[in-house]
Amino acid sequence: MAEVSGPPASSARRKAERRRGFDWAGLRADLRGAIPDASLALVITLLIYWLLYVRVENGTSATTQIMPMLADADKYWMYWMCQAFGWSAMLWAYVTVIFGLLRSGPRPAQGRLSAARLEKWHRTTSLTTIGLMFMHALFFFTDQLRSNQESWSFGRSLWTAFVDVWVPGGYATGTGRVAIFIGLLAFYLAIPLGLAYYLRHRTGPRMWLALHRFVIVVYILSAWHTILYSSQAWYDGPFRTLLWALQLPIAGLLLLRLLVPARPAERLRLRGTGRPGRVALPVSARLAGRIAVVAAFLGMVAVIASGVDGGRSAHAHSTPPWPEKWVIWAGLLAFTVAIVAVVHRLRIRTEPPAGAAVPEERPAAPAETP
Repeated sequence: MAEVSGPPASSARRKAERRRGFDWAGLRADLRGAIPDASLALVITLLIYWLLYVRVENGTSATTQIMPMLADADKYWMYWMCQAFGWSAMLWAYVTVIFGLLRSGPRPAQGRLSAARLEKWHRTTSLTTIGLMFMHALFFFTDQLRSNQESWSFGRSLWTAFVDVWVPGGYATGTGRVAIFIGLLAFYLAIPLGLAYYLRHRTGPRMWLALHRFVIVVYILSAWHTILYSSQAWYDGPFRTLLWALQLPIAGLLLLRLLVPARPAERLRLRGTGRPGRVALPVSARLAGRIAVVAAFLGMVAVIASGVDGGRSAHAHSTPPWPEKWVIWAGLLAFTVAIVAVVHRLRIRTEPPAGAAVPEERPAAPAETP
């Protein structure tokens, strides 16, 4: 009997350990699954770098019109590699958001893209996106370090480059004092919100799902950083308008996902209480979210139709960057308060009353990953 009862106890202990800690096994599996995805991203990054290099060499680069000192593509190769990683990171962020919205929104009943496959692609492309964002910042750091050493000692150059590139709000000049600030917030928020999936055994799947929904803010900040600071889209023109137009599918899928979510518990019920304790936000907040997405979608349509998209004019004085840093800090504070409120609401709804009997945990039925 002792020999028979040993393995189940060991299995139960391993499951308990997994619930208590970080899902390293799942992360390693997803990292292995992301190898083809990341390899493709590197190939595309090199192709983008080649395109940028060629445009610098033949004098058609929009960047060199703004910063003529960068016309030596060989000398400033780290800057151009930073640009290449930035564009591939934006592309992968776009793709992973689409996978996530397709996974959590309505899908055709007989579609070839199953929920499990979309979920896997969403996780692997999310990891690749974080890696590309890091490489984008790293090459910007190395280029800043190289540039600073032309005037300062190595120690001062290293510290200044570190503050400019890695400290939110540290970059203090030009449009970068806002744009780089926004880009850094996107990167630093992407790490905990993107990796929260691997803590689902500790937090519970409902808490993880509630936190993961905030990851759309990372994409919004990334797109804002690109449109505000990209020298390739600095001036008004077809390319900048295209960047705006590409945001419409994201907004449309987000609206569809909010209106017809895949999970019944997330559907908006204006009448009846539904199932208490199954949602992280009250009806009013979820309704406000839908209205905000509709307003954003209509706003982008108006921007594209009017051509007034915030781009600079090559023959006019550029307006100062907006918003000021204090507005961004205030927005970050509001965002943090929203996350804390959702977590607090979920904890209250899921914790049993004092003295209540805790139901025995039942093994979950086989199902696709939430």
